[in-house]
Amino acid sequence: FHQACSPFIQPARCYARPVRRRRKDIPSHLDDLPPTMLKKDYANVPVINSVDDVVKRLLSLEMASQKEKMKIKTQQLVEKVRRSPNDNGSFEVQVAILTAKIRTYEEHLQRHPKDKNNRRRMLMAIDRRKKLLAYLRRVRYNTFENTCKQLNIQYTLPPLHIRRITKRWLVKKAFCRKV
Repeated sequence: FHQACSPFIQPARCYARPVRRRRKDIPSHLDDLPPTMLKKDYANVPVINSVDDVVKRLLSLEMASQKEKMKIKTQQLVEKVRRSPNDNGSFEVQVAILTAKIRTYEEHLQRHPKDKNNRRRMLMAIDRRKKLLAYLRRVRYNTFENTCKQLNIQYTLPPLHIRRITKRWLVKKAFCRKV
């Protein structure tokens, strides 16, 4: 009797078992930061060379939080496009800061695809960056090209005509495709 029930009971057991998904290692844009690099606040302290190795490890990126790593990554991106050492608010710098945020949001959303709040924040950041890039492209094209190249951004032009999509228009388009 036990042998006869076995094929029917087995699928039920498999159905009740929770599905385990393997976590894929998602490449991070923070991976290129060396773990021995010091945190942002401690990099320029003169006493740091005479400190013990354990303290150096504590102050390095090996023990740093995501937020601290993000600060350094943002600083690196800003350094690439900055006009002068005092430049903190130009359009290029704003684009660099938004790019770092967007990449972090993308990474987070790959791990947590149902996080609607961060998706909304990412889309808002993308729109803001798009506006800044459109302005740069209009006013200083050389700076725009340099910024896109340095930050590895692919800028696509917006469509020339934006048409409101109505039900009637969709039906007409589908009919035209059939014919």
